[in-house]
Amino acid sequence: MIRRSVGGGVRIAMQTAPISATCALIFLLFAHSVPARAEPRLYCQETKHFRIIYYSPQHEYLAPLLIRSFENALIFYKKNFGYEPKGKITVLIQDFDDSGYGGAGTVPINFIQIGIEPFNLVFETLPSAERMGLMSRHELMHIVMGDEPAPRDAMFRAMFSGKIMPNTDDPISIPFSFLGNPRVYSPRWFHEGAAVFMETWTGGGFGRALGGYDEMAFRAMALDNRRMYDVVGLESEGTSADFQVGANSYLYGTRFMNYLARQYGPDKLTAWIVRTETSHAYFETQFREVYGRSLRNEWHRWIAFEKEWQNSNLKLIREYPVTPVSAISPKILGSISRSYFDAEANAIYVAVRHTGRMPYLAAIHLDTGRVEHLTDISGGAVYDVSSLAYDPAARRLFFTTNNSHGLRDLNVFDLKTRKRSLIGHNLRVGDLVFNRNDGSLWGVRHDNGLSTVVRMEGNFKSIRMLYTLPYASDFFDLDLSPDGQQLTGALTDETGTQRLVLFQTTDLLAGKTTHEELYNFEFNSPDSFSFSPDGKYLLGSSYVTGASNLFRFNLETKKLEALSNTETGLFRPMQLTDTSLAAFEYSSYGFRLVKLPVKTIDDVSAIPYLGQSVVDKYPKLKAWTLPSRNNIDDLKLRTYAGVYHPLRDMDLQSIYPIVQGYQDDQALGLRMDFGDSLGVSHIATTLSYSPTGPGSAAQRDRFHVGLEAGYWDWKFSAYLNKADFYDLFGPTKVGRRGYALTVEKSKNLIHDSDRTLDWTTNLSGYSGLDKLPDYQNIVATHTQVVAASSTLAYSNLQKSLGAIEDESGVQWKVYAELDDTFPKLFPQIRGDYARGFLLPLRNSSLWLRTSAGRTFGNESDPFANFYFGAFGNNWIDKGVISRYREYYSFPGAQINEIAAQSFVKGQAEWDLTPLHFRDFGSTKLYFNWARLALFAGGLAANPGTDQQSGYADVGGQIDVRMVAFSQIKSTVSTGFAAAHDRTGHTGTEFMFSLKIY
Repeated sequence: MIRRSVGGGVRIAMQTAPISATCALIFLLFAHSVPARAEPRLYCQETKHFRIIYYSPQHEYLAPLLIRSFENALIFYKKNFGYEPKGKITVLIQDFDDSGYGGAGTVPINFIQIGIEPFNLVFETLPSAERMGLMSRHELMHIVMGDEPAPRDAMFRAMFSGKIMPNTDDPISIPFSFLGNPRVYSPRWFHEGAAVFMETWTGGGFGRALGGYDEMAFRAMALDNRRMYDVVGLESEGTSADFQVGANSYLYGTRFMNYLARQYGPDKLTAWIVRTETSHAYFETQFREVYGRSLRNEWHRWIAFEKEWQNSNLKLIREYPVTPVSAISPKILGSISRSYFDAEANAIYVAVRHTGRMPYLAAIHLDTGRVEHLTDISGGAVYDVSSLAYDPAARRLFFTTNNSHGLRDLNVFDLKTRKRSLIGHNLRVGDLVFNRNDGSLWGVRHDNGLSTVVRMEGNFKSIRMLYTLPYASDFFDLDLSPDGQQLTGALTDETGTQRLVLFQTTDLLAGKTTHEELYNFEFNSPDSFSFSPDGKYLLGSSYVTGASNLFRFNLETKKLEALSNTETGLFRPMQLTDTSLAAFEYSSYGFRLVKLPVKTIDDVSAIPYLGQSVVDKYPKLKAWTLPSRNNIDDLKLRTYAGVYHPLRDMDLQSIYPIVQGYQDDQALGLRMDFGDSLGVSHIATTLSYSPTGPGSAAQRDRFHVGLEAGYWDWKFSAYLNKADFYDLFGPTKVGRRGYALTVEKSKNLIHDSDRTLDWTTNLSGYSGLDKLPDYQNIVATHTQVVAASSTLAYSNLQKSLGAIEDESGVQWKVYAELDDTFPKLFPQIRGDYARGFLLPLRNSSLWLRTSAGRTFGNESDPFANFYFGAFGNNWIDKGVISRYREYYSFPGAQINEIAAQSFVKGQAEWDLTPLHFRDFGSTKLYFNWARLALFAGGLAANPGTDQQSGYADVGGQIDVRMVAFSQIKSTVSTGFAAAHDRTGHTGTEFMFSLKIY
């Protein structure tokens, strides 16, 4: 099909001009870059309902487990909600991160992604349940919510031959997508709250709907008298400016679902969240149908109830004396890592992550409370930021980067020299602890879904594997005794039971894995238990009373003693003296460092959980507990096991009408999307026709064909008389007359959480050109062109909490292109460099951007020039909103007004603190944030030549983010700029643009 749709155009170009030696060399380079097997091998195991795909044979052991887990959950959802999937649900097993997670989507196909590593159980933000079973129940609920159709939905899916994936190339796809998949267009808190609710009760109470952290989070809001987010404010501000960011969707959504189930029963709740034959398409309209009042009104009723519930719990806690604490530092630290007390410096070392700053290592000075910045940490995790270990003798801090996603790197920071260095890349080791006795570093490595206790010594780059735990067991929150002979930590198994255990390090080094169970915390986590300086006690925290209190385990008497009765939660204690402790107290704004006395207490009040009150009131929820998945024989269900072939799996996913613009005409047509289950291979084709035109002589210009195809890291595109939706609006045009065929190969050379290096090569052929491919107002002097280009792009960018885009770092790009117009050659080279600095103002940054380039050839030929001018935004657009940053942009001048064979360009940009809206709009349309950016720049055209000229511009742009139907993002931008040249001419430009995402 690709050859039929575009081959004619390419053959015309080749027939009317000979292939030059340059083009032959280009084709040879492309051919040489293709290895014998260009793509990785994929494997799959299938049943009638599921297709489990994995890329490593080492992950095969999880496929039968997932088949049983998903089939077990599907039986429940079929029986209770009538859900019957149409076609197979694709499940991808992947190991791209050091902490496990799941994700699901239902458009255009039903797809689930499973990150196989153990969960990060920090602060008990996640349950310790066996993760494949939990994720199967949770993610499949997402599929049920998004895929279950009412008759109207099914009608539109049949009309469009599938579920339409909204795309910005043809934004008419967005309303068409809503017609067939209305429940997808709901806020994240709705989807996650419902999935967590089902995860919990189908798991027999294992889940976040019955969790101590959630109780604490809302209890802290009541204690702090903090405004709880409104149903709109949660999505607009709560998930972007709050220290818990996206986790707030889970917290609020789960809490609201629990409240509704408690007040009105689980039957009404499921009538709201699950699409049925008679339910309304929009989730908010269905809420009014089920509950008889508006969602916003009931949300406010929940907030009032929540405050009453939490004040009642606070009253219970206060039945016994609350442990007095005093603030060591008044600064709210946001999220925190494990911490260490340095008696010599009288400071505590900890990694922190809070609004307005990049995650960083800090030294908190106990005498003044000053929080000293030591070094930034890239990829800080939401709750525990980084894994941290301390070497007191050499005064070194070991810490991990890429903690939020990706594979962790190990680094060291020297407190004496204040220098940092990378120890190992992608070591995947966390839960670090330093052995002061022999200078070794211990930790836990996550790989292939398993946890391994490891030891590193010397240069810390070689890892010795000591003990690989069986699947579903995990060992975390490690600590070593002062003499280095004992290793302690929390051990969890498949049942979710958590125990505080003790290993002898000599046993582990000898290959013995026996351990002593110190205390069984049952389903509560023994959080961060560490040795006291004398080695007699273990100090930590747990939710055994409902609130996270501090405890001390006596290693001689084997008794657990309570050290606090706190209103919110205390974590990660450190003994300062024989009579005082430092710990981190939870507040609704983040953690703060406090001091309290070392004093055992006898009486601590237990508090109830909201989730427990739900099941007590509606015991039918106990019947939702799934039977054992071991009752399912995956071998009998399996229909295929072997290699997955993306090309063979391709199918038509949707077809729908589109509108486009071509020059000054309008075009009507169709778009068809084909793809496989993973999105590895895809084809998008557009066919349109302009019913009006300049006359019969232009009949050939009325037909428009577009094709885009991808296979792994290869991309293919072609067009005949390129038309584009956005050419209907505004001055910027991308449509072109003639034929084109492009082949592109990309390769990712570096991929960390913040740092990337990408190499892209591109080969394009054009015939019948009327304008230059990259410059809309410049007439093409050659109608047949073959262009080859190569781009090397590096990015190391960071943004702090509350940011709307990257705020600091380095970004550069080197671009080379060779245009062959038969027989003339036009080489060009260009480089871009940008450096950003975070300013003391919250979420405000300064950027310095530079570009330089040179083309070769006759300067009178348009192919031998760069062209500059204007903001570049269209009235309705899909490109980047800050187009003034691009090398070709020069606001204040007209599009392509300035020509140069060589150039040097510079720009300074100040991005001011964004304004996050708390409650501006409704669920159908709300405003997220607004931001002002100011810029000034200069352009030297043809420097050092007789034709040299100079230009300067200054301007500003205001961007306002809007969200429609909870998922459709757009940005309204307005800008003004003035440009001035050496002759004294001044031009001005006003820009308005609506970007659709």
